[in-house]
Amino acid sequence: MNIYETHCHTSESSACAAASGEQQAAFYKARGFRGIIITDHFLNANTTAPWDMPWEKRVDIQFLGYEHAKRAGDRIGLDVFVGWEYTVGGCDFLTYGLDKQWLLKHPEVMDIHPNDYFDLVHKSGGFISHAHPFREDWYIDMIRLFPRKCDAVEVINSCRKQFENDMAKQYADNYGLIYTAGSDNHRAEQPRLSGICTNEPLRDIGHFINVLKSGKYTIFDRVYETPEKE
Repeated sequence: MNIYETHCHTSESSACAAASGEQQAAFYKARGFRGIIITDHFLNANTTAPWDMPWEKRVDIQFLGYEHAKRAGDRIGLDVFVGWEYTVGGCDFLTYGLDKQWLLKHPEVMDIHPNDYFDLVHKSGGFISHAHPFREDWYIDMIRLFPRKCDAVEVINSCRKQFENDMAKQYADNYGLIYTAGSDNHRAEQPRLSGICTNEPLRDIGHFINVLKSGKYTIFDRVYETPEKE
């Protein structure tokens, strides 16, 4: 069984995270994961990249946590892939399948309408999962759903209430959207971890997308009773 985290943050690139890319890699390796996908907050959200910095340097910061995690993963034997968490009015969309070079070529993603962003991602071969779609918090003025623009729904998020996850599954079922699951791990210390399990190791992020589309995976959700702190 190969376990993969699909939703994970680093302190290098996400302003709300407390664990570095290297710490996240060590954390998941110690718990038997085969790999992780670093999905730091996008440059239109809770990023560590200053808004007045040149685009190229902002993109460098977007990928910094991933690059540190990847370097650590190569050393300890953990697969590390990359995506990002794009935000629309407090609602978040995990974007997979695109890379640093793509983002450098598309600075317009900061200004275009969300529907145009989703269309551009799909035109470029990317994949979008709506993260914790029924999350409630003080800064979220409304729940926003884009069922015709998303490929999948995060039906289990380790940080959210069971009610919110149940609503997410109903949403996915009603629209025939693919299931994903993730821990939304910011600190490398939370006891509950979620993700997907595959029979064969994932080769790259494109393989991850193909596995999701094929349905050849299962959802992973586990509470670790005595998590270690790295």
